[in-house]
Amino acid sequence: MVDQFGYLPGMKKVAVLRLPKVGFDSNQSYWPQQLQVVDAATGAVVYTAWPQDWNGLKTDESSGDQVWHFDFSQVTAPGTYEIVDPTANQRSARFEIGDNVYRNVLIQAVRMFYYQRAGQEKTVANAGVGWADGASHLKGGQDPQARRFLDPNNAGTARDLRGGWFDAGDPNKYTSWAAAYIQDLLDAYIQNPSVWTDDFNLPESYNGIPDLLDEVKWGTDWLARMQNSDGSVLSIVGLADGSPPSASTGPSYYGDASTTATLAAAAAYAEAAKVFGGLNNTAMKTYAADLLARAKRAWAWAQANPNVLFYNNDATRGTGGLGAGQQETDDAGRAELRLFAAIKLFAATGDATYRSYVDTHYTEAPMFSQWYVSAFNAGNARNLLYYASLPGATADVATAIRTRFLDLWGRSDYGGWGAIDAQTDPYRAYISSYTWGSNGVKANAGTLFTEEGYYGISRHTADQVATAAADYLHYLHGVNPLGKAYLTNMTSFGAENSVNQIFHMWFADGSAKWDDARTSTYGPAPGYLVGGPNYNQWDWDSRCPGISSACGSSRPTPPYGQPPQKSYLDFNAGWPLNSWPISEPSNGYQTAYIRLLARFVK
Repeated sequence: MVDQFGYLPGMKKVAVLRLPKVGFDSNQSYWPQQLQVVDAATGAVVYTAWPQDWNGLKTDESSGDQVWHFDFSQVTAPGTYEIVDPTANQRSARFEIGDNVYRNVLIQAVRMFYYQRAGQEKTVANAGVGWADGASHLKGGQDPQARRFLDPNNAGTARDLRGGWFDAGDPNKYTSWAAAYIQDLLDAYIQNPSVWTDDFNLPESYNGIPDLLDEVKWGTDWLARMQNSDGSVLSIVGLADGSPPSASTGPSYYGDASTTATLAAAAAYAEAAKVFGGLNNTAMKTYAADLLARAKRAWAWAQANPNVLFYNNDATRGTGGLGAGQQETDDAGRAELRLFAAIKLFAATGDATYRSYVDTHYTEAPMFSQWYVSAFNAGNARNLLYYASLPGATADVATAIRTRFLDLWGRSDYGGWGAIDAQTDPYRAYISSYTWGSNGVKANAGTLFTEEGYYGISRHTADQVATAAADYLHYLHGVNPLGKAYLTNMTSFGAENSVNQIFHMWFADGSAKWDDARTSTYGPAPGYLVGGPNYNQWDWDSRCPGISSACGSSRPTPPYGQPPQKSYLDFNAGWPLNSWPISEPSNGYQTAYIRLLARFVK
């Protein structure tokens, strides 16, 4: 198993070989011999070595495999290669070595947000012939005339809420989650400014503004429309499905303002104001000033209204059918959002009021109150580290944050450096459990290592940090038990085994055009990161097999009954097989992946 897109010349390069012992593939038999790295263009053997067994060939519980590692880091010359076992007549996927092997992958990953845009025409020139579509959700009663869900017959509640992004495989737009995506993309820009060029083939390309920031602005434009005149921010817009999205005809409805949505939006407004205000562009500076004013109004409203809640899609509260996922959070979640908003407002303004709030409340964050740093809540650590890096941050607070992070992420019994040093995962990308969205968790784990490198605070060398982070990237690109590059339809961009099907309203099961990259006319658009293996949160409908012939006679295996890392199936079935806990993409997984990938793009 190799990274199917390739490796930078100076990277540590470790291929994984496997003998499955547990799981659907346990009938396979393979025992590696001396291996060769072969130049695919010339057939020349450029490196030969024996693989090394992992953990004495103990069967790994997370994958069900016995594993060997083949380190070919000595191969640094640019080119196209494959790893060959001449004795067994086995070969790896082909891969590139070069300085720019990930650039086109990054472009496709960012373009995913273009395909997710609501209300945006997708032209052939920008989207490609396979995914061209008219602007969606702009018909009568849709986004430009969205009505309040709790008063749907009152035309006086109509609001223009067009724009924004479909959140995942569903088309709904959730304020607090979209605000988080905006901040993640802005962080990716801040930490890697030279990566973001103006040529990603978006409608805004070549306008003198990095295309990543053009995409962010698509999000902040919508977020601004969601704000009320009193500073509060609406919580959600529920949209109707459509394949393609322009085929959607159902009405759009919005949920009431909430403290959660308002705090999340305040943070996004503030960070966008800081970044946009730093551009050498008069119009963007004006736009930034408006966003900063919105951030301050949102903060003021949330301070005066600390517990205004809105639960969507909850029949007990009269909101059943509005959206899908539940965007409302608990008291701890709101406290976290308030802390993040204060951090971003302090960064944008330097106002001591916001710094004082952070200094008073940072110890309530899980990193302090629960001695907890985890890829499952990476945003908490990242935001605190960001505050610690700011000019004017209180020095002893900044020191406490950096020290606590390094102490926790470096513990031998934790899933950070402890798992790296112990080589806990034979696929070199440890997470503690494979739940819903495990690929997003993998990406977030990688970013926690890159944070150390970016801020220059690590207790490890730069090469150790880069290797630890890159191994999570390699996992997502094919160094996993399934040899799957977990991005959609990437054959044209170098992957031999990418994702063919995802649970998404556009690329729906049974669609002649978009269902499957192998058999449909086009398959799903490229570059979507799929949710990934899900060990204990997937099952078919509890009434199967009797409820529908679509159940079949037994649960599909895989994903059922497999070791955690093999609890995945490339499928997109709706009810009753319910593929979405495994195969649905999410903008949140995508931003985590973009943050990680960007650290390795030149």
